[in-house]
Amino acid sequence: MQNDFVFTSESVTEGHPDKLCDQISDAIVDRFLQQDPRVRVIAECAASTAILFVAARFDARASVDFPAVARLVIDQIGYDQPAFNGKTCSIVTSLKELPNDGYWRFDEQRLSEEEIDRIPVKNQVNVFGFACNQTPALMPLPIWLAHQLARQLTKARRTKLLSYLAPDGKTQVGIEYRQRQPYRIHSITVIASQNAPATTTGPTLQRLQDDVRAAIIAPVFQEEAVQPDARTQIFVNPDGAFVLGGPSIHSGLTGRKNAIDTYGEYSRHSGAALSGKDPTRIDRIGAYMARYAAKNIVAAGLARECEVQLSYSIGLAHPVSMQLETFGTGVIPDAAITALVEQHFDFRLASIMRQFRLRALPTLSQGSFYQKLAAYGHVGRLDMALPWEVTDKVEALQEHTRHL
Repeated sequence: MQNDFVFTSESVTEGHPDKLCDQISDAIVDRFLQQDPRVRVIAECAASTAILFVAARFDARASVDFPAVARLVIDQIGYDQPAFNGKTCSIVTSLKELPNDGYWRFDEQRLSEEEIDRIPVKNQVNVFGFACNQTPALMPLPIWLAHQLARQLTKARRTKLLSYLAPDGKTQVGIEYRQRQPYRIHSITVIASQNAPATTTGPTLQRLQDDVRAAIIAPVFQEEAVQPDARTQIFVNPDGAFVLGGPSIHSGLTGRKNAIDTYGEYSRHSGAALSGKDPTRIDRIGAYMARYAAKNIVAAGLARECEVQLSYSIGLAHPVSMQLETFGTGVIPDAAITALVEQHFDFRLASIMRQFRLRALPTLSQGSFYQKLAAYGHVGRLDMALPWEVTDKVEALQEHTRHL
């Protein structure tokens, strides 16, 4: 295990084609859950020049206009270019209604422990949750800063601070670590798309670079504990102008940005997509539960870093295995922390659904709960009240630790 290293994570704006597809997929999930909390739905999208493909399987007592939802999300993100916009892009759908066998139409809030134990998962998956003490959100610093830069790009576009920006953008931050703690900013990269080339109404490359440094990079790092220094490498559109971007330039697909959705590859993550799935899918909500456990361990001061792995098999209610790693940062042995996790966290599917009220969240948040998750990370969010980000197990964990 290295103590001194450089680690880089990337983020993208909500207008990146993959994130466009994630948001449409989750907007569909939101619409179904608002009408029918017992729905089962899986929605996936692919986007390219002037066309969007939506594939969905669902079992619901609800009616969702898939093309209308997709066009609304395209408009919300800000795509109004002739090559791709919500009014003229072609939308192709492949829809399949699943048989309604009634199995999933239970109310998890009313189930007994015995009944919860009889509800197995229907997917086979390994999921990971991670937390560390590098940021207030207990997230790795590289992905935290990359997300902040991506958000600032979108903010500068929406507020017309940089009115020439287009929705698509990418960011990347490299952090130099000493003794596994952030030491300095190694590198910053911002790729900003613009609406037009400099030969028409767009800015020159030099103006774009100056604007991004002043309006994007400087505000993000203004109050950060670790600041860029004289040796920090800063790149703004190093390959030249990036005109338009989006599906007219490169295609998009649901579930292709798992590292951006989670920990920027500082920790492991599941290979399964998070977006486009209703809360009966353990490959989605198991990842949230693993994050909840890891975050509470770090928040309780039991470790500076913690990764929780859960393995699920089809037909079983409980994980077939649970692994925990603190990378040598635990104040007590990992085996003792694992025992505490097994005692205080319930990883069964219906229990997770019940604890986090996952089926009700779109209605409780007045609409676009899962769609909002689909850009800038499913974990480590301070702008949303996510139930898996709550550190309500800290006192109980600390109480047990005092007796060890």
